[in-house]
Amino acid sequence: MGRPFSFARYKGRMTADSPLDWTEDGQPRSSLYGDVYFSVEDGLAEARAVFLDGCGLPQAWAGRSRFTVGELGFGTGLNILALLDLWRRTADPAAHLHIFSIEAHPIATAEAARALGRWPELADLASPLVAAWPPAARGFHRLDFPGLRASLDLAIMDVETALARWPGRADAWFLDGFSPALNPAMWREEVLALVAARSAPGAVAATFTVAGAVRRGLAAAGFSPEKKPGFGRKRERLEARLPGPRAASPPPPRIAVVGAGIAGASVARALARLGCAPVVVDPNGRGGGASGNPAALVTPRLDAGLGPVADLFAQALRRAHTLYDEVPGAVLGEGVLQLVGSPRDEDRFGKIAASDLFAPGALALLDSGEAGRRLGEAAPAALDMRAALTVAPATILAQWAPQVLCAEIAGLQPGAQGGWVLLDAAGGGILEAEALILTIGADIGRLSAGLPIIPVRGQASWTHGGETALAAAWGGYVAPTGAGVLFGATHDRGDTGLDLREEDHQRNRQALAAALPQLAARLADAPLQGRAAIRATTPDHLPLAGPAPGAPGLYLLSGLGSRGFCLAPLLGEHVAALAAGAPSPLPSDLAELVAPDRFQRRAARRNGGR
Repeated sequence: MGRPFSFARYKGRMTADSPLDWTEDGQPRSSLYGDVYFSVEDGLAEARAVFLDGCGLPQAWAGRSRFTVGELGFGTGLNILALLDLWRRTADPAAHLHIFSIEAHPIATAEAARALGRWPELADLASPLVAAWPPAARGFHRLDFPGLRASLDLAIMDVETALARWPGRADAWFLDGFSPALNPAMWREEVLALVAARSAPGAVAATFTVAGAVRRGLAAAGFSPEKKPGFGRKRERLEARLPGPRAASPPPPRIAVVGAGIAGASVARALARLGCAPVVVDPNGRGGGASGNPAALVTPRLDAGLGPVADLFAQALRRAHTLYDEVPGAVLGEGVLQLVGSPRDEDRFGKIAASDLFAPGALALLDSGEAGRRLGEAAPAALDMRAALTVAPATILAQWAPQVLCAEIAGLQPGAQGGWVLLDAAGGGILEAEALILTIGADIGRLSAGLPIIPVRGQASWTHGGETALAAAWGGYVAPTGAGVLFGATHDRGDTGLDLREEDHQRNRQALAAALPQLAARLADAPLQGRAAIRATTPDHLPLAGPAPGAPGLYLLSGLGSRGFCLAPLLGEHVAALAAGAPSPLPSDLAELVAPDRFQRRAARRNGGR
């Protein structure tokens, strides 16, 4: 599970607004609710007795290829460590564990490390958990435990919102909020009804409390609660079961992915993590389309409305940063300066930087003096996007899509037994799959008609050797490649030409000169290389990610525009999960935002309203 872990690394000062206090004997205690995070007798033993035994684990996951556990009250993460420890000792080697947990008041990394340090026998599990401890940013956060075939989706928000937005169904629930007497909002009937609605048939919920309101709430939600002997000083605890047989989990389906750019590679990586063995098909091999430049910026769309679109891009940026960091040599640089173009921009950037969708310090507004100092020439004010990246596309694609079948696909047809067949120009079958995922960008309409894809030609220019530059964006952009500077790109709606044009090199030089004249002057005599590609966009400038309308077993990931390297890792996981029958990391409202059928639904609503 990675390098040896030392809790001593995390003995730094705690945050001033921490929800946690420490008692004289070193126990963590909630400063908000006046309750302990775990039993003073033995928190680990309590987690095992109340939650693992209470949910019938490990027997409940025997013979299952997937198992999902939900939790109310993530706290220090101790319950999850106990769960992971049991999983690694008892689960089928090919099975996958999906965990969903909720925490409205996250503690700091140092606090988590101190609390979990009481159990050195779990240090090898605590190490990756603490190393990946999420920032205090509102939203959904995915943490991976690839060596254990496990993932954790942690929702940092209030419990009702999190449950309403989670798209999964849990086989077991750990109900571990603070005492109902001290934190009654966590145990309301409305919350327990949502727990039931997010449960699979036969799901079991376990908790330390036998409070009458909790028993009645579980019963009203459809559970059958039963008192059991408690742990330590607690005389009793609860187990509650939903009616219905536990569903068997089918084997992983055979899935084909068409396209080997960043969208297809992201899907392939996610499918492999889920235990699938996808076949990736692309006539041009890896990076033959819009993902083939020597460098790419990983930046979010900056939406000052701070609504669902901003939420989507904040979650996407976090996930992209995590996954690209895992690829050796993928990250060429950290941080991108978004230059202010108008007084309105400065106000907008300030609002975004102050948002709780991003970790504290992830975004910062720089005045013109500081921005100029960073860039080495006079510059306007700028938003310092410290979590943004410059990455090497070829390195990422090679890691995530190591094998690509080079074949020209002329069409698709439904398989005789379901699924889809990929056809060559002569109408012969190339391969057949139970599920098919199309990620081919602007060309996607050739294989799936009726999609609102708008092609936009973009030509990028770059130098080789000599000058380098800090990554910046202003409408155009500049990025280091590791061997020179890339800048551009043109934006020609409806143009599908792939020829390299000298006039577009000049347009790129002019755009660079308008924003960063000194850098442009230093590059004035540098020979330029370049490349043209076709971006795929949509009328609302949001991607298509999900099931294709009216085509069972067919899924889409396209329309990423110029934000492909930011959006693809998260949306690739989303589409892969849908195709493989696994829980998606994307909240249900954000999944609706990018669903491919949204344009049809909007048209139907308009027609129905006449």
